[in-house]
Amino acid sequence: MGVVTGRGATTSVAISARPGYASQEVRMSLDIRAEALTPAALSAHAAIPIAFVVEQILQVRLLDGGLGGMSLTQAAVTDPYVKDYDAIEGAEPQRWPGRFDVSNWGLVCARRDGAGVGGAVIAARTPGLHMLDSRDDLAVLWDIRVSPRERGRGIGSALFRAAGDWARARGCRWLKIETQNVNVPACRFYHKMGCTVGAIDRFAYPGQPAEVQLLWWKALASGKGGAGHVRAV
Repeated sequence: MGVVTGRGATTSVAISARPGYASQEVRMSLDIRAEALTPAALSAHAAIPIAFVVEQILQVRLLDGGLGGMSLTQAAVTDPYVKDYDAIEGAEPQRWPGRFDVSNWGLVCARRDGAGVGGAVIAARTPGLHMLDSRDDLAVLWDIRVSPRERGRGIGSALFRAAGDWARARGCRWLKIETQNVNVPACRFYHKMGCTVGAIDRFAYPGQPAEVQLLWWKALASGKGGAGHVRAV
């Protein structure tokens, strides 16, 4: 496992050599830091693919008509397909400044040896953004993405923690995230990061009736963010 700090830490990766030879160590720089949310930065963020293959879903079942709660059961998809949030009309990162006042938004970037491999966008105190519920103590993890070749290496975890630090530093006590039952890897990720499901809406997407909205909430601990190390897992 590598150790990632907020200011250009290096991860060490051991590479196995032939029998009888010592392992070699390759050092690669992974930098996680906040950057200005400029049009150029949003274009660079959009260049990192967010698409994924839907192979599993979380089936939602009502218990006693909902009075007994709901159950989520993971099930395989008969015909896997690609889901790409950026392909939704108007959802491209470059369009966000035209749709919202992004003056209180933040961008956290992950760079490996200078090249962008991931990013997270956080929204706070934005009039008209219904996800914020008109609350000043709430931030929304609007977007988080990692380059496909870098997924599973702890970059998403480091970005999530940095996003929480960004929100906490601005007085937010909660981080809210929207995803869907068709994005099982994201649901598993948010659960691993300590989030809990705050709401399930089976009718949130009239144009996609098979998709169910899940709203995740993460309580942000008090104290200064950004201190110490973030371990990549």
